[in-house]
Amino acid sequence: MDERCYYTYIVASRSLTLYIGMTGNLHKRIFEHKLKLHEGFSATYNCSRLVLFERYTHPGSAIAREKQLKGWTRAKKIALIKKSNPTWLDLSEAWYTPEQLVGAQG
Repeated sequence: MDERCYYTYIVASRSLTLYIGMTGNLHKRIFEHKLKLHEGFSATYNCSRLVLFERYTHPGSAIAREKQLKGWTRAKKIALIKKSNPTWLDLSEAWYTPEQLVGAQG
């Protein structure tokens, strides 16, 4: 039986506005961010580039980490991203075909 995974993640806009979230399906959730399928902060500010994610085996751990990160200063969040992804690459860039992303902005 496969173990279920949960993720805490940070997506950024090109202007480096940050959005922090938690999901049980990272691939699907990032796709939703890229296509702006949900109204709200990440869609308004074009936060669609996955710059950091952490994997957990228990949802409570992922939720606790999400809350912790949201409480951090912007400087501390940026330092965390730079530590693991210094060039701010979109870690999901190869996950989707251009055809899947037609209409996506970001």
